Amino acid sequence: MEDKITKQKLDRYFDITGRALKKVKIADNKSIKDSKKHAADFLDMAQRYYSDARHFMEKGDYVNAFACLNYSHGWLDAGARIGLFDVDHDSTLFTVD
Repeated sequence: MEDKITKQKLDRYFDITGRALKKVKIADNKSIKDSKKHAADFLDMAQRYYSDARHFMEKGDYVNAFACLNYSHGWLDAGARIGLFDVDHDSTLFTVD
């Protein structure tokens, strides 16, 4: 098991989270009050953490880049899990179904 954060590992996680960011669509979930507003907030946070991850990677700070990627994907996953995002039942990129 690889216990180091390498450029290759970061590239792999950038790819996964990048695909997840492209896949999410804001859902109109009638059972959640202001769902579109909350979904937009979750998506904004995910995009900001993804951007921060790029910034840290460019500085050579792989630990913080990896942490930001995990936060980014966590926001996407949480939004998908509670129904703020429509991810077309994609249980490969998200923990749904």
